[in-house]
Amino acid sequence: MVTQRCYYEVLSVERTATDKEISRAYRKLAIKYHPDSNPDDPAATERFREAAEAYEVLSDAEKRQRYDRYGHAGVRGGGSEFQSTEDIFEAFGEIFGNGMFGDLFGGRRGGRRQRRGNDVRADVSLTLEEAAMGVVKTLRFNRNERCQTCSGSGAKAGTKPASCQYCGGRGQVLQSAGILRMQTTCPQCRGTGTIITEPCGDCRGRGVNVKSVELEVSIPAGVDDGMRVRLGGEGEASPDGGPNGDCYCFIKVKKHDLFHRDGSNLIVQLPIAYTQAVLGADLKVPTLGGQEVLTIKRGTQSGEVFTLRGKGVTDPQGGPRGDLLVQVYIETPREVSAKQEEVLRTLAELEQTDVSPQRKSFLDKIKSYFP
Repeated sequence: MVTQRCYYEVLSVERTATDKEISRAYRKLAIKYHPDSNPDDPAATERFREAAEAYEVLSDAEKRQRYDRYGHAGVRGGGSEFQSTEDIFEAFGEIFGNGMFGDLFGGRRGGRRQRRGNDVRADVSLTLEEAAMGVVKTLRFNRNERCQTCSGSGAKAGTKPASCQYCGGRGQVLQSAGILRMQTTCPQCRGTGTIITEPCGDCRGRGVNVKSVELEVSIPAGVDDGMRVRLGGEGEASPDGGPNGDCYCFIKVKKHDLFHRDGSNLIVQLPIAYTQAVLGADLKVPTLGGQEVLTIKRGTQSGEVFTLRGKGVTDPQGGPRGDLLVQVYIETPREVSAKQEEVLRTLAELEQTDVSPQRKSFLDKIKSYFP
């Protein structure tokens, strides 16, 4: 089994590193292990991907906070979607397509790369039961879709976008500063390589229109608050014919009246009577699948925890199902009946003459302090 390295170790930074230090460390590693400077080197490609994954988490304040608290488990389901180096170039296109990286490596594949459409966000609210068991939800949100009138070109029917004269249709321009050359996005066409002289009246030259979308998404069992589900290609259309972005469904799990979740485990607090704690009892306790009988042993102490194996939440990463942790506490009644008070007073008199070993030990300690 391969152990996943600490993200701070991957970037060679301290846990107290600032955002600038994290960004600087990532840029250094990205240059060192960039696939264009390490052709046919799987180890370098893996280091490149590993560094991008670490940077994606540590450069995001929310993800970094979860990672610092829970480690890799805290960002599973909401972490990296990098399946290949192309995914990294799409995610960090501004870094690899412009400036230092663009000049060092000549951009990607030597030409103007089509831009990927923007990702969209959809928030999904779930009950604990839905999150634990999995559910199908209907999403409703707005996104930019390719204009049907101009087929996404942004140009008026019967016309075509003209090649940008400033960059010669490349979408990139080279700037020199001493011995350094910097490749940057063309300020005239903003990287598209074309200029629209007669814009489409429907989309006003944008090539896209805002549409209301309704989608069904299958939420896997075991998701937790703050995780996300990715719907590939369901984001916004590309402004220049590239691939669509993705839709990310961010999960919000509502607070439950009975259960508190801790990872894949569930915790429930169960009140019991003094007599049940002393004598033991068989009690029904709630689980997500119905009620289960729990045996309370004689002499149970307040705060003691009993475990029902496999009655927790499914692990979305494929691990074993969690447990239900039942924490009992002895409930003290605020009022008692006359008969109950009579019995309790009799019990109190017996306790004065029949002191438990634990209480006797405590009383002896008090006497040693206050003779």
